[in-house]
Amino acid sequence: MKQKSISHEGRNFTLFTFPAIFFITLFVGIPFLMCIFNSFRKWNGISKRTSFIGLKNYIKLLTDDPSFIHALGFTFLYAFFVVIFINAIAILLALLLERDIRAKGIFRMAFYIPNIISLIIIGFIWKFICIRVFEAFGNLTGLGFLNYSWLGDAKLAVITTIFVSIWQGLGFYMIIYIAGLQSVPDELIEAALIDGASSTRRLFSVILPMIMPSISFCMFYSVANSMKMFELIFSLTGGGPGVATTPIALDIYNTAFNNNNFGYGSAKSVVLFVIVCAISVIQVRFFKNKEVES
Repeated sequence: MKQKSISHEGRNFTLFTFPAIFFITLFVGIPFLMCIFNSFRKWNGISKRTSFIGLKNYIKLLTDDPSFIHALGFTFLYAFFVVIFINAIAILLALLLERDIRAKGIFRMAFYIPNIISLIIIGFIWKFICIRVFEAFGNLTGLGFLNYSWLGDAKLAVITTIFVSIWQGLGFYMIIYIAGLQSVPDELIEAALIDGASSTRRLFSVILPMIMPSISFCMFYSVANSMKMFELIFSLTGGGPGVATTPIALDIYNTAFNNNNFGYGSAKSVVLFVIVCAISVIQVRFFKNKEVES
């Protein structure tokens, strides 16, 4: 009877998981393996014939491709500031909105709404704001900084890209941190108050250690998203001015589809995959250790 139950559970498990495994393999696994295969070949993405060139694509992108090195540098810069600020601000907002304030549900909804809008649409909206709305308000109010070329100047374009990315994704991370804060036992906070701990001490000694699983998830998710960012920058700046805001994902797109060098673009994709995996493994191990310590 027990064996029949186990067999029945196994059939149910296979029945429910097979569709997911099938579609993930079909739309993710097979294309990924094809990408690795094409990374060792010279192919324009159109012709039926390809030629095997070994490691030449990888050697070229690591030794003779300034655009890739620049895109890599911008991606790390972009990811660093986005990850730091989006998590810090999200924790701060979560702490504020967990207090007993009026209409906090409305504030949560207002911060979360940008996260459900398409990144392409967000990019075009902010492009219009930076070009048209800021200029109009600058002329109306006399505030000179509104007339700056927020998308035309290289340094300002980087700042604008980082700001819009933080604004767009902030609500999602805030909700995760709110859920983490709600799981902190009230007894621990009360015990810290009885011991005379200040609000800062309670934050760093009680609250943050207790929500470390939420921090671990948000750090992992924000790093992965930042390293793969494409849609928002594509619609906001197009990687410009020049290549000032071109991340790796956009550089791969330009290489494979605009320059018709699909094999070389595949090699860049594999390198991006390895970089994201390496960073993710390192940070997950780091924060998991912090969870154990807490």
